[in-house]
Amino acid sequence: MVLKLHGSPHSTCTSRVVVVLKEKNVPYEIVPVDLGAGEHKSATFLEHQPFGQVPYLVRTPPPTTPLDHPYLICSDFQVDDGFELYESRAIARYIAAKWASQGTSLIPTEVKALGRFEQAASIEQSNFDAFAAPLAFEKTFKPMFGQTPDEARIVELSGQLDAKLAAYDKILAKQKYLAGDEITLADLFHLPYGDLVQSALDVFSKYPNVLRWWKEISSRPSWVAIKAAAA
Repeated sequence: MVLKLHGSPHSTCTSRVVVVLKEKNVPYEIVPVDLGAGEHKSATFLEHQPFGQVPYLVRTPPPTTPLDHPYLICSDFQVDDGFELYESRAIARYIAAKWASQGTSLIPTEVKALGRFEQAASIEQSNFDAFAAPLAFEKTFKPMFGQTPDEARIVELSGQLDAKLAAYDKILAKQKYLAGDEITLADLFHLPYGDLVQSALDVFSKYPNVLRWWKEISSRPSWVAIKAAAA
């Protein structure tokens, strides 16, 4: 089996997939996509990812072995025996489930723990990413592309994110991670945008339980390796 991840080391969604691959000890190869040149919007790329977003992952068996799983593409896209799925979080779930028996266990199987995991995953997407992603766009990506950040928007988003982190602090006062006392995908999903907003605005230090949690997840060898590779 060969896994080839088509993406960019500077892409948050690519990093979201890579950290899971590393946690699960799944071998992979990076195939660079030149976002500046618009390769992700090319007709060839759009055949695999119709929204023109990175990454996508291609899984093919070695040519000398039987074709047990003919083709898998994930990307924000994936195909397994003809099945197709977009979105980096969906890819992460697939990887965690497909290689459940190796590496870090990232999705619980006990029904109540699974419910708490899904709750935490929903919290990340609705109450963190919804504010951290546009905040990172204003503070990091706009200057990167020579654009002027909207300071009023930054103030607005910072206040909204701060209110959400106050709730996070209450949750994390009672447990080590967002879904309980074991790390899950829900925690790892915070890493790409959490790193950007923490570096730009130090959003976590106000909340001791959030800061403790952030230091724990952001110091994992999987994430440290990603940061070093992108430097």
